[in-house]
Amino acid sequence: MTMATMSAPDTTATPSSNPSTAAVKSLRRFNRFYTRTIGALEPYLDSALTLTEVRVLYELAHRAAPVAREIAAELGLDAGYLSRILARFEAKGWLQRSTHQADGRQSVLALTPAGRDAFEPLQQKSREAAAALLERLPAPEQQRLVDAMATVESLLGGSAKGAAPTRTVILRQPAAGDIGWMVQQHGELYAREYGWNMDFEALVADIAAQFVRKFQPEWERCWIAELDGERVGSVFLVRKSATTAQLRMLLLVPKARGLGLGGRLTDECIAFARAKGYRKMVLWTNSCLSAARHIYASRGFKLDKTEPYEGFGQQLVGETWSLRL
Repeated sequence: MTMATMSAPDTTATPSSNPSTAAVKSLRRFNRFYTRTIGALEPYLDSALTLTEVRVLYELAHRAAPVAREIAAELGLDAGYLSRILARFEAKGWLQRSTHQADGRQSVLALTPAGRDAFEPLQQKSREAAAALLERLPAPEQQRLVDAMATVESLLGGSAKGAAPTRTVILRQPAAGDIGWMVQQHGELYAREYGWNMDFEALVADIAAQFVRKFQPEWERCWIAELDGERVGSVFLVRKSATTAQLRMLLLVPKARGLGLGGRLTDECIAFARAKGYRKMVLWTNSCLSAARHIYASRGFKLDKTEPYEGFGQQLVGETWSLRL
């Protein structure tokens, strides 16, 4: 699931017209074709879960502190139906609830480590199925298909009265200029938000250069996150040893925060590491990076070690985290 849509407020209304009988038939024919092509009529992703249940798992995995009402609205589900799905997840040990700080009548939902273990293989299968579908086409035709899907999303995403237009998020492999962009963004953001000096930018530049020079494509990855065609985030997954992968340089620019992209980038790293047979993932971060620490903890990473140090012009506390795969 490396492509998704998110909504932004919009108050623009457009006039509608009655569709022709032929247009209605064409849309219904396409719906039958597409549901058959993606396997929506079969046990979804060869699991015991329905397509709806997998979509609920996806929302739980990628939303920051969701409540049931938000998920029901996003998926267009009846509240009672969603409640029964959530109850089944809770009975399996996949879901935990905590009291909403602003509204004690609601519960904040979160996947447990067991829930993420159940979801991540499904996410990987979904990626593989999408890739297999695209691989049937030559590269120019793949792009035609992607453009056509963007057109469908653009036309239908905001077609309902009061509905918001869709925004396109893509996680892709790096291209020329992306690594330099990562270094620049790290230097600027950490100086502005934490007061770190240029020693940090030098460190990031060295890490990035080593990644490019020693890149092992069978074992390592870099993802660039785009929002509506603009770079907004990145992460490295590197080979630390034959059994251990290391997550490095997770970054989101301010405009992309709060959309679940940091979690998605982290999930890509976890899924890739598992697919490659790594037994453990490790990362090093700082205690002041609370948003990143929340992402790691929510995905089952454990804090192994803390160490105060002086660096980048600040007094900091370094942290080592790990995740058994």
